[in-house]
Amino acid sequence: MMRRLLVFGMLAGFFAGLLAFGFASITGEPQVDASIAIEEASAPPPAPGEHAEEEVVSRSTQKGLGLAVATGVYGIAIGGLFAIACAVAYGRIGTGGMRPTAAVVAVTGFVAVAVVPFLKYPANPPAVGNPDTIDRRTGLYVVMVLVAVLAALIAAQVGRLVSARLGTWNAALAAAAVFAVLVTMAAVVMPVINEVPASFPAELLWRFRLASLGTQAVLWATLGLVFGPLAHRVLSPAPAPARQAGTLARADETRASSQATAPSAG
Repeated sequence: MMRRLLVFGMLAGFFAGLLAFGFASITGEPQVDASIAIEEASAPPPAPGEHAEEEVVSRSTQKGLGLAVATGVYGIAIGGLFAIACAVAYGRIGTGGMRPTAAVVAVTGFVAVAVVPFLKYPANPPAVGNPDTIDRRTGLYVVMVLVAVLAALIAAQVGRLVSARLGTWNAALAAAAVFAVLVTMAAVVMPVINEVPASFPAELLWRFRLASLGTQAVLWATLGLVFGPLAHRVLSPAPAPARQAGTLARADETRASSQATAPSAG
């Protein structure tokens, strides 16, 4: 059963990645093109006898096939992890089936993996950020993701421990409070990074960041909506036709045998 859940999770993740690619292409790539134009306009002209650096991968390939492959692979990987998380959470967060479980895990994953790191280290388009600090910025972002996921696990455990005493609703509020406190403490302790040039258009930066967060929202929402019904079929399979026919045949035989052995009236 776990293998089928994992396959369905990866399929749902692939579909979610395709939708995320469509959303990013429409809302995010125009902002990237505008940022690249600003970066090229502000770059110093090449020195005499020096040629401009050629692109290893063309921009059209980057925002077409490259982006599609990236979101597809990312969706498959997240979908597999999502299936495992749903299997672990099933039966442990409320009494509902897999559909509400998938919805809760999707919302939790979106908040922990996307929203919390975004609030501390939001995505930046080209022409924003120092290339020399990209490794440090990437490392801090990953650390913030891990901290948020760990905080979500701790909050879920706290909610389970107090649910019998406080009730489901109050336990959910307590878990949310624990999560908020933990991630806020981490955000305060971790270093601040602000490398946005003063001359960079604020509206363009805002649109890019909204597109980045919206792409994550599309991915996680699709995962929750698609994986739940698929997993429900695995956990609650319909009876096979042959089994139904055999059950009906045995019922008919039992009924006929009862009628034959019953004493005749008169």
